[in-house]
Amino acid sequence: MVDLSGCNKESRQLLLFMVILAAWEEGSSQLHYSVPEEAKHGTFVGRIAQDLELQLTELVPRLFRLASKSHGELLEVNLQNGILFVNSRIDREELCGRSAECSIHLEVIVDRPLQVFHVEVEVKDINDNPPVFPATQKNLFIPESRLLDSRFPLEGASDADVGANALLTYRLSPNEYFSLDIPPSHEQVKPLGLVLRKPLDREEAPELYLLLTATDGGKPELSGTVQLLITVLDANDNAPVFDRTLYTVKLPENVPIGTLVINPNASDLDEGVNGDITYSFSSDVSPDIKSRFHIDAMSGAITVIGRIDFEESTTYKIQVEAIDKGSLPLAGHCTVLVEVVDTNDNAPELTVNSLSLPISEDTQPGTVITLISVFDRDSGPNGKVTCSLMPHVPFKLVSTFKNYYSLVLDSALDRETVSDYKLVVTARDGGSPPLWATATVSVEVADVNDNAPTFAQLEYTVFVKENNPPGCHIFTVSARDADAQENALVSYSLVERRVGERALSSYVSVHAESGKVYALQPLDHEELELLQFQVCARDAGVPPLGSNVTLQVFVLDENDNAPVLLGPWKQGVGGTVSELVSRSAGVGHVVAKVRAVDADSGYNAWLSYELLPVAGVVRSPFRVGLYTGEISTTRSLDEMDAPRQSLLVLVKDHGEPALTATATVLVSLVESGQAPKASSRAGAGGQEAALVDVNVYLIIAICAVSSLLVLTVLLYLAFRCSGSPTQVQCGPVKPTLVCSSAVGSWSYSQQRRQRVCSGEVPPKADLMAFSPSLPQAPTSTENPRQPNPDWRYSASLRAGMHSSVHLEEAGILRAGPGGPDQQWPTVSSATPEPEAGEVSPPVGAGVNSNSWTFKYGPGNPKQSGPGELPDKFIIPGSPAIISIRQEPTNSQIDKSDFITFGKKEETKKKKKKKKGNKTQEKKEKGNSTTDNSDQ
Repeated sequence: MVDLSGCNKESRQLLLFMVILAAWEEGSSQLHYSVPEEAKHGTFVGRIAQDLELQLTELVPRLFRLASKSHGELLEVNLQNGILFVNSRIDREELCGRSAECSIHLEVIVDRPLQVFHVEVEVKDINDNPPVFPATQKNLFIPESRLLDSRFPLEGASDADVGANALLTYRLSPNEYFSLDIPPSHEQVKPLGLVLRKPLDREEAPELYLLLTATDGGKPELSGTVQLLITVLDANDNAPVFDRTLYTVKLPENVPIGTLVINPNASDLDEGVNGDITYSFSSDVSPDIKSRFHIDAMSGAITVIGRIDFEESTTYKIQVEAIDKGSLPLAGHCTVLVEVVDTNDNAPELTVNSLSLPISEDTQPGTVITLISVFDRDSGPNGKVTCSLMPHVPFKLVSTFKNYYSLVLDSALDRETVSDYKLVVTARDGGSPPLWATATVSVEVADVNDNAPTFAQLEYTVFVKENNPPGCHIFTVSARDADAQENALVSYSLVERRVGERALSSYVSVHAESGKVYALQPLDHEELELLQFQVCARDAGVPPLGSNVTLQVFVLDENDNAPVLLGPWKQGVGGTVSELVSRSAGVGHVVAKVRAVDADSGYNAWLSYELLPVAGVVRSPFRVGLYTGEISTTRSLDEMDAPRQSLLVLVKDHGEPALTATATVLVSLVESGQAPKASSRAGAGGQEAALVDVNVYLIIAICAVSSLLVLTVLLYLAFRCSGSPTQVQCGPVKPTLVCSSAVGSWSYSQQRRQRVCSGEVPPKADLMAFSPSLPQAPTSTENPRQPNPDWRYSASLRAGMHSSVHLEEAGILRAGPGGPDQQWPTVSSATPEPEAGEVSPPVGAGVNSNSWTFKYGPGNPKQSGPGELPDKFIIPGSPAIISIRQEPTNSQIDKSDFITFGKKEETKKKKKKKKGNKTQEKKEKGNSTTDNSDQ
């Protein structure tokens, strides 16, 4: 305990500051242990894991290890209990020599995260080395003429231990001539000596044997002895004497060989031979000194003959003798103390260890990358080292302990920008001129999956001709991933969805590695014009990243469908149709009309008609409209014309190559008013049975579509009513039109002035469902009506017509009980009759347009009254617009026609008809019956 009561205030503060400073220096190491030297294997040193606050269970996972520059095998840690113990023999004298302090510096390194701890283990000295004299026997030659109190130097013993264990005491064996002169502790340079206490008498005692014993201060004490053999000589009573007993000289290290160190001078009062002096190193001088210094025997000059290195030894103590040449030579002694001065001759040394590579690019700033230690063998400013890192890199050096640095991540990394770094660490000392050393640290940045594959475009458009071979390559998608290795390994897949009733994967596939897109089956333009889908590119990272690209595959039409004749001709087969023409028919009289459709589109579906020449007929009285297909007379018929003529009409599209179909019309010339009635009666009975079959199929199809529309409307109304309860007003819907027949019924729900939702929305009128009634068979008393020959098609209607649904004029709309009956109108082409309605496409409509409107003729102005039908039906969910033409009840205009609902129905029906001849015949008869029915 320090007593501060007798000190003033300033002294107390100074003493307290020194105590704190000493405590700070003592605690500069993180842990401090001590262990005696020569401890046995397994000797306990300390609980290092507990003292470092590390859990025993994390020592192995975190790779707990010891690191020491040169003494790592002396100590070891038991990873089971975290105890530091002695692993091998520790010899303090071998480890630290004569140094007063001896310690082992250990570095404790653990990973995850990387940490380093510094541990100092002090090796305590034990008295394991006895004092040792340079030789076991020392010979002294002393003239008998030497005076009393003459001093004869002796080389003392040396003890390899330190402290009290090296504190030596000497004793001389009892004798009457000599005593032992022991210099005080502060005069360690002065050698031990014998002092003459009684004059020598050679005749009485020519030789003396003395025993010099050296004992150390250890417990137990150890001792060493040397035998002193003293030979008494006759008189040469003046020994050489040096100017000084101690010479001190400072010598820079690395001086060149031959450099003079010092020239000690000795003198002898004798004359002649007894006064001649020769110089030499004492016999006790070590061989190491003799290998570095040389003394001239005549002048006594000491020169350098070996390498002087401050790092090897800082001082050299040389014992010099000056001996005269008397018969009984006398010697004088002195000591030369050479102090080596340090120069900046050692560059710093850099050591890089525990390199954690590679580092992930998502490593957080502040993470320790590696540990760097520096060492300079010089001392003072020459050994003071500073470290620096090359600029403009995302790393920095942080000093951790003395000459130890940590390389720490300073900012975020991006492997896609820089994948590796070559860091140059420079260590520079404080010498003049300074010396430096560099070390290169290669830091590789490991990739993480932080980049999704990207396509060059967001959308690709691909054009593929229909009827392609199965498995053909249509396109290749390619995505690039900026990452590396498996993170950049891109695989492709389809984003599955439904295309109609089929899965997308039944149409196309994509190769997972190359990105090639294949069509798995032949594509049909008539079935599928546009196939839009997405391809997903996904990398192999964890977690995987992906992106999609849209492909729009347009199926280009080819001329693969020949024109198909409509009733009364058999579809796809042709055949012969008979027509009766009165000889009184005038010029331009329409005899018949050839109707055909083509399932293709564009020019491939643009049909033209021509009349093929018949052998033997020079000038035919008939012609066919190029685009209408109407067969009409070109002149008045006369008696010269054959009563039966066969007309062969060629229907041809505009594709490359063009496809054709032929229709044969047998024209019979009869007198006015004879045969048309008979012809109608003959055909009516055969068509009735076919009509029943066709209407049954038609009613089933229409009822199914109507049910779907009813369900759609109900869901729509329920959604609108429930979605905006504050704005929607829903009321009951009353069916106002009901149609019933023997084969089915339909209802028309018209909600007049009933707003479905608030806002500026006009009233809605919805067509719910319908099915025509079955016409009754004509009786023998009725006169069948002639088909209206005025049947015209525009070019756009004929090119865009892919399928049709034939409706009968005989369907009757009933407006409920007591309501007026109205005939069900059909959509027809434009006619030249001024009183009839006209159906025409909208302005600018192409050949594929489905939106047709109705124009009333001048004789039929638009009149809407209570219970009447609206003039136009818009079916929800369908692109078709049903326009209604209202005719007088006595009108005889034939309105047999078709309504177009979609583009693909005719193609689908045509394909389905190939399944059996029976179904084909029913369809043909149904079409013929529907076209010619006038009931």
